[in-house]
Amino acid sequence: MLILVRHGRTPANAAGLLQGRLDQDLDEHGREQAAAVAAYVQQGTGIDAVVSSPLRRAQQTADAFGLPIEIDDRWLELAYGDYEGTPHNEVPSEVWQRWREDPDFTPPGGESLAALDVRVREACVDLVERASHQNIVVVSHVSPMKSAVAWALGVGVDISFNCHLDQAAVCRIVFRGGRPLLQTFNETAPLPER
Repeated sequence: MLILVRHGRTPANAAGLLQGRLDQDLDEHGREQAAAVAAYVQQGTGIDAVVSSPLRRAQQTADAFGLPIEIDDRWLELAYGDYEGTPHNEVPSEVWQRWREDPDFTPPGGESLAALDVRVREACVDLVERASHQNIVVVSHVSPMKSAVAWALGVGVDISFNCHLDQAAVCRIVFRGGRPLLQTFNETAPLPER
């Protein structure tokens, strides 16, 4: 099984900023989310390997699984270019419109959803054999996870704007005869009571 996990919250997430490749640590809440999601995923499921984006927030979430981490740059978040660190509501509406309508749209200094989709689909294909026989956790970001879900469903990355993933969310993809099957989407672990 391929178990996709979105990283826990960072200060940029808490502030409503487009984060992209900004390399921030998890905040306190994010660390709680990381511990909770690792415990949740491991409940009744033996994990054979953990793969992570190289960004700190993903690696810190991956650390909570207590296994060695394989770094794979293909699971990096979308590069928002000039818009990284910008509040969501301050990104011009015409830019959001271009992103929604054109997967090839590339913001200045950034990356297109189409380019992200190519690298993520390649990473997914490379994991099919292992994930057909083992439980592989991949800790990544919202856009790569949506791309992987699109790959499993056999649709284009343009579904990205038609679905939502929470921080520390889990999506599970199983394989039947080498073909991906989306089993769950946007599972979240309960956090401990304060």
